Amino acid sequence: ASLGGISGLMAEHLGGPSLLAGLVLVDITPHMDADGVSRIQGFMADRMREGFATLDEAAAAISAYLPHRPPPRSLAGLAKNLRKGDDGRYRWHWDPAFIDGPRTINTDGETVQHDLIEAAKGLSIPVLLVRGQQSELVTEEAVAAFREMAPHADFVDVSGAGHMVAGDRNDAFNDAVLGFLDRLEGRA
Repeated sequence: ASLGGISGLMAEHLGGPSLLAGLVLVDITPHMDADGVSRIQGFMADRMREGFATLDEAAAAISAYLPHRPPPRSLAGLAKNLRKGDDGRYRWHWDPAFIDGPRTINTDGETVQHDLIEAAKGLSIPVLLVRGQQSELVTEEAVAAFREMAPHADFVDVSGAGHMVAGDRNDAFNDAVLGFLDRLEGRA
């Protein structure tokens, strides 16, 4: 979700005015908490190459990383986020270079962050920022800074959710996004 938000933000910025009808940013702003980024990357990198012997092992690793989230009743959703390799082990469906390759997302004021700030300041389309209140990436200060850059943006702070808002509180996430889409439709 966060990479999609960054992509959408930059597409609107670089694609010309009103390329998009609206934009939903899920737990991402131009200002990401560096410790949170490191923690997420560390979790993903920990088993990126080795993978997991079973879906249960993957679920246990996620439960240890996200103790606030109850374990899934079914592993079907988790199976969609993993691929079973020729060796029978499950690995995240992402390209490992995304985690352990050259860094493309910086949190220290370098070029990418500057571009994201400029993109946010230039937003003229309807925007919804959905933050998990327990987010490792998006602090209250980051939300305040984003709302200064894009004062017209709607904002929903989802209690009981971390960075993976839809996974933690799918009900609240869906309500926020569907409400935003209804408002967008009303503007058409």
